[in-house]
Amino acid sequence: MTSHKYDAGHDGFIDLMELKLMMEKLGAPQTHLGLKSMIKEVDEDSDGKLSFREFLLIFHKAAAGQLRDDSGLTALAQLPEISVALEGVRGAKNFFEAKAQALSSASKFEAELKAEQEERRREEEERSLRRAAFRELRAAFSS
Repeated sequence: MTSHKYDAGHDGFIDLMELKLMMEKLGAPQTHLGLKSMIKEVDEDSDGKLSFREFLLIFHKAAAGQLRDDSGLTALAQLPEISVALEGVRGAKNFFEAKAQALSSASKFEAELKAEQEERRREEEERSLRRAAFRELRAAFSS
């Protein structure tokens, strides 16, 4: 499944704007209300975006004939570029696992960056304390 290229926010979810762009790129553009309806049809947690589970639910409902005929989800499920029949659940799973790994890597990088900044702050604080102690010592001998 190639929908990872549509997750512009890199948060592991497909939000309204990302779904809009995805549908346009796949040649099945939808209206704003149509996009909202698409998300609402499978949005189990009502967060307004598609998670891995909700994305798979599109194809499960399509296979079971449970999608509304006028739903953009029906069009999405039938697009050859996002065929779970071809890519399988593993393809979709790989997408979301890659997202989780990317987020984890970003978090690790942020933690390393913060640790480095904290170390620099501590070093600067130590230098400042040494300078202050030296000034005090110099002032004691200058008197």
